[in-house]
Amino acid sequence: GSLWRFALHAADASVSVAACDSEAGADEDRLVLLAVVRGLEALDQPADVTVVTRSASVLKGLTRGLSEWRNNHWRWESFGRMIPIRDADLWRRVDQALRFHTVHCRSWRFDQPSPPSQSTQGSGPPKPHFKPKRVAAAGERLPEAESWIEGRPDSPAMVIVRTPRSRRRVRPRLSPTQSLIANREGPLPVRTQVSLDAIGALSDGRHENPFDILGPHEVVDQGRRALAVRAFRPDSQQMWLVDPAAGSSRPMRRIHPAGLYEAICPIEDGLTGKATKASDYLIRVSDSRGGRQTMHDPYAFQPLLTEYDLHLLNEGTHYDAYERMGAHLREIDGVVGVNFAVWAPNAEGVSVIGEFNGWSRTTHPMRKRVPSGIWELFIPGIDAGTLYKFAVKQPGGHVVEKCDPYAFAAEVPPRTANIVTDLSRHEWADGEWMAGRVERNGLDAPMSIYELHLGSWRRDPADPDRWLSYGEIAPQLVEYCQRMGYTHVELMPVSEHPFTGSWGYQTVGYFAATSRYGTPEDLMAFVDTLHQAGIGVIVDWVPAHFPKDDHGLRRFDGTAMYEHEDPRQGEHPDWGTLIFNYGRNEVSGFLLANALFWCDKYHIDGLRVDAVASMLYLDYSREGSDWIPNKYGGRENLEAIDFLKRFNEVVHERHPGVLTIAEESTAWGGVSRPTYLGGLGFSLKWNMGWMNDTLRYMRHESIHRKYHHDELTFSLIYAFTENFCLPFSHDEVVHGKGSLIDQMPGDLWQKFANLRLLYGYMWTHPGKKLTFMGSEFGQWNEWNHDTSLQWDLLQWQTHQGLQNYVAHLNHLYQKEASLYEVDFDGAGFEWIDCHNHEDSILAFMRKAKDPSDFTISVSNFTPVPRVGYKLGVPEVCFYEEISNSDSTYFGGSDLGNSGGVMATSR
Repeated sequence: GSLWRFALHAADASVSVAACDSEAGADEDRLVLLAVVRGLEALDQPADVTVVTRSASVLKGLTRGLSEWRNNHWRWESFGRMIPIRDADLWRRVDQALRFHTVHCRSWRFDQPSPPSQSTQGSGPPKPHFKPKRVAAAGERLPEAESWIEGRPDSPAMVIVRTPRSRRRVRPRLSPTQSLIANREGPLPVRTQVSLDAIGALSDGRHENPFDILGPHEVVDQGRRALAVRAFRPDSQQMWLVDPAAGSSRPMRRIHPAGLYEAICPIEDGLTGKATKASDYLIRVSDSRGGRQTMHDPYAFQPLLTEYDLHLLNEGTHYDAYERMGAHLREIDGVVGVNFAVWAPNAEGVSVIGEFNGWSRTTHPMRKRVPSGIWELFIPGIDAGTLYKFAVKQPGGHVVEKCDPYAFAAEVPPRTANIVTDLSRHEWADGEWMAGRVERNGLDAPMSIYELHLGSWRRDPADPDRWLSYGEIAPQLVEYCQRMGYTHVELMPVSEHPFTGSWGYQTVGYFAATSRYGTPEDLMAFVDTLHQAGIGVIVDWVPAHFPKDDHGLRRFDGTAMYEHEDPRQGEHPDWGTLIFNYGRNEVSGFLLANALFWCDKYHIDGLRVDAVASMLYLDYSREGSDWIPNKYGGRENLEAIDFLKRFNEVVHERHPGVLTIAEESTAWGGVSRPTYLGGLGFSLKWNMGWMNDTLRYMRHESIHRKYHHDELTFSLIYAFTENFCLPFSHDEVVHGKGSLIDQMPGDLWQKFANLRLLYGYMWTHPGKKLTFMGSEFGQWNEWNHDTSLQWDLLQWQTHQGLQNYVAHLNHLYQKEASLYEVDFDGAGFEWIDCHNHEDSILAFMRKAKDPSDFTISVSNFTPVPRVGYKLGVPEVCFYEEISNSDSTYFGGSDLGNSGGVMATSR
């Protein structure tokens, strides 16, 4: 390989140091730069340095390029384009050294030497003679320097001349890799060896195990044992080693310009010599701003993640990963701090940055747990509420600041820092709800779900632009749901998301409750309050895709970690987002742990999985050849299918009673069937077919509905093939569709009559119920996430009547077992009349587990009164009219059956 060499001389010729090494494939400019870097890093005291070289690029960089390159993130401008500079890894190290030394540059000319004589052949490569330009003062001796590249006598040469600054004494350096530290009585003849390569990697933020250098290390020289304690603080002016027991301290010696310090103590010395725990010594730092800080040494603590943890994390079966990864408050040997852990297998280095270190990317480098790809570091002295991120050095040297994928909290967007959070502070009082949850969430239980967006359900009346907090919403929501008869609420995603307009469906912080409405503890109290009121809480969960925000999961370590490398698999064409790589153990394990996290830490009662159809099909929303078939040549995403099955199995096993609900819009079979029968294992599936057919039918003018009668009756052909939930979700009142009341045909009276009719039909149709906020009182405007619902409409009788009708349906639904006990079996349903398309009338019977307990539903989908209309019933008896959508109490004209009707035999 190509050789580089530097010669380092003191001005008085008292010390002379040389070193050389090789680097395969390096060109001349890089070799010169390597010599400059290694020479500067070999100087352990600030010095005036003259660099003499014939490399034009090195001269340019040292004299006028560095500041521009640094300000442009190590790029230079060419015809309007920003191009990465060559050898950026070395120039960053030069930049660090220039903060410590004063460097001058001179160029020299090269005289071609005579051909080597025969006597020199076989004794190694010829050594050219270089005549440097005169750069020394008159009478000052300029030592000769030699540098060569094997087999190339015309290579550039470089010399570094070290001269003492007038303001400080320069200690002679014995070796570029040795440090001489004095003890209290005098020089201690113990030398600690630190590789220049290791120091360079540490200062450049690419050392996989900084513990090899930093922290306490026992050293032995000539039979004498000593303890070397090293610390790294790039912004420091001086550091001391402190013995808290004795109340004494000693200065640490700066052994590298990047900020590496060292103190060596004989083992018999009281100060740290008997140290067995990290708490036995402290480090005091004086920074460049004049501040002082005394702290425990992060590099004196052993790793907290066990080998078993690492095995499970890499296997994707560490279902409690959120207890180990991310940021966790810990106490070790009486020292309180935070243990950080993050997965970044291809990163060159990872550091923790935050308020505690001035967001420095080099102060707290983490240790890589090989071969797991997990980086870990315990930092003492950090408490809850501290802001932090990870600085990830990606392959090629580019450093990006990333959010913690396992963070429990983050700043309010657009700020992106994470917040160290303790999730154990809330004292739960929902024991009664949790004990009865299996029965409450059973498939034979009533379930009327109120879907809402926390940021726009209600706003502060005094400040309509202000979101209400979790604590402000909870009591209002409890009162409303109890009055309206809802059994559950479904929250649109509450995981942290940078773009409010995504409604939460472009998640960055999967484990972080959005801080828009308060803290994680506030959300826990919110759920607790609803549980104590007998109301279940379901959240929308988004494992199908994630956004491309630079601080998020996208190319986290510079490679496709969470996503697929190939955009035909890894990018979603509709939403401009990225698709998870479910076939990678660590990715599927991350998502599974996240699902369990919400059930465990927040007592969530159900997870509604968004966009399941996009997960199941490799060609979803793709045309032609813009997709990659599976190993069998099919379009099914086999890895996603396996993931969904595992998700349902694990959630149901570890949290009995928790619902899993699929938003799946295709005819995929067995979505809500057990995995042991070949299904995906969901508790419920949204009946998107029923929703689309029913709304399409209702949008027809009543006079035309007889031609579309099958749009209503078709749903009963497949109604019992899945455990269906009937959804009128937020998706039906956005993107130009208008509100539900506005989608109804006719004049004002007919619109409200049609919507009441639709709800009555829905509540008696087999399946659990879901409606979106605002639809229950007939909001006219299409939903807007930036404003509150139109609660002022309730001053009008028509809107108030519709709201009363929905409340009536909910309470009736919970009272009548025939409307909910047998939702998913044909035994709970029987047609009475499904063929009267001419009059647009449907009549059917719903049955409870006890077949003698039944309810008859009759729906007239035209505004024509049907006086004396007859239909068959199972028994000759009096039939009580328990609900009439045309009641004046609900805003109708009160046309009905006067409380009931007596059946007669034929």
